[in-house]
Amino acid sequence: MSSGTTIILFLVSIVIIGILLIVIITFSRKAPKSINVQEFQEAWLAIENSVSEDVTSQYMAILNADKLLDKALRISRFKGETMGERMTSASRVFTRREAAWAAHKFRNRIAHEESVKININLTNKVLISFKKALKDLGAL
Repeated sequence: MSSGTTIILFLVSIVIIGILLIVIITFSRKAPKSINVQEFQEAWLAIENSVSEDVTSQYMAILNADKLLDKALRISRFKGETMGERMTSASRVFTRREAAWAAHKFRNRIAHEESVKININLTNKVLISFKKALKDLGAL
């Protein structure tokens, strides 16, 4: 064999190995779970139905809406150790990015600060933001 033929065979073998590696990597990846829309709709309906004039129900609705959004982010495989990191990864998906962030930050405030005041109107506004974010993710 001439040196030209040897080089060509060597290059062809590298290309074949590269193609095999790409195929192996592609097929060994876990397929992302799909969001079970019915499950999310039922959970969302339960959250909406739990809201009353009772302040505790309002706190719980916001906490549960935040958990539901985080669940959708995890199922959608957005990267991040924390929900905030996952929301940053998903920021291109949210049509009302600032509203989604404000809702999550408000949830953090009510979870960590005792002096946060809440009422039915504020609760409904926060829930609307969570609902929109869930719709953007395809969960509702």
